[in-house]
Amino acid sequence: MPVDSPAHLALPLLRCAGNLLSAGRLSILIYHRVLPAPDPMLPGEVDAGLFAAQMAMLADHFNVMPLMEAVTRLRDDALPRRAVAITFDDGYADNAEVALPILRRYGLKATFFVAAGYLDGGCMWNDRVLEALRAMPGESLEFSDPAGETVYSLRSWEDRRLAAKRLVGRLKYLDETERERRIGALLRRAAIHSPSGLMMRSAQVRTLHEAGMEIGGHTMNHPILSRVDDARAGEEIAAGKARLESLIGAPLRAFAYPNGRPDTDYAARHVRMVREAGFSCAVSTAWGTAHRGSDIYQLPRFTPWDREVSRFMMRMMQNYLRRREQRAA
Repeated sequence: MPVDSPAHLALPLLRCAGNLLSAGRLSILIYHRVLPAPDPMLPGEVDAGLFAAQMAMLADHFNVMPLMEAVTRLRDDALPRRAVAITFDDGYADNAEVALPILRRYGLKATFFVAAGYLDGGCMWNDRVLEALRAMPGESLEFSDPAGETVYSLRSWEDRRLAAKRLVGRLKYLDETERERRIGALLRRAAIHSPSGLMMRSAQVRTLHEAGMEIGGHTMNHPILSRVDDARAGEEIAAGKARLESLIGAPLRAFAYPNGRPDTDYAARHVRMVREAGFSCAVSTAWGTAHRGSDIYQLPRFTPWDREVSRFMMRMMQNYLRRREQRAA
């Protein structure tokens, strides 16, 4: 953690607020990647050093438990104060290569929601956009996106990151065929192939399971469920579950909705599909904490993006004190 924000500045805040942090409330953290080192194209993702510092703080000052244990205790009204569950979305290889050793170092368990269709060499479409912008030659890019012909600056890493973010936002809700056409054109402009090593291999999923981590469903191909027909949505949910269960030889009990915004990325009918597929709980990306009255098939989560210890701790406390779940931005 940064030297100008040592842990001893944050811990008194936690102690003072300890009596205010109600038992019976569960904070579920979302991570996606844990990078070996900082990446200028991914400033929002934690690196190994930062993740280790965050896990050390959680291990020392919070009650971290596996998600399914936390959900069971939530339903039984038996959660301790400062209850936390750690989750990862999508199934990136660095979850096994970088995050797992750190979790084991601190004796922590996490749940990994894996989009099963990308195992063993696949690549999510948003990562193809990002890698194309990373490799794109020149200082600008003229590219036709859904908003029309747009010129993107590529003069700095910040420019390239913002260009990738804008393109991902504009392509996200396109028809999949049209989106693939545009991404293919972008990769050709960048003169690169689709990355093949970003996502986990099947063996890494088994390694996580054998280490005592929970594996959860996240569909096969990470579609936004509200943007595909019901037959495709149901098949994505069920097929992803079946594929992962065959890998680990155990039932999947938890599910994460792709993108995860309630009433936007998924609807009530998708909640029913998840329940009927045999999952015991599901998580969204609405901010807040879960409590005994929460719908266990729409549990809120949040991302503690702060880099300084004091701000990280304050964000955790604010999340516990939030009484109403908020829709994700």
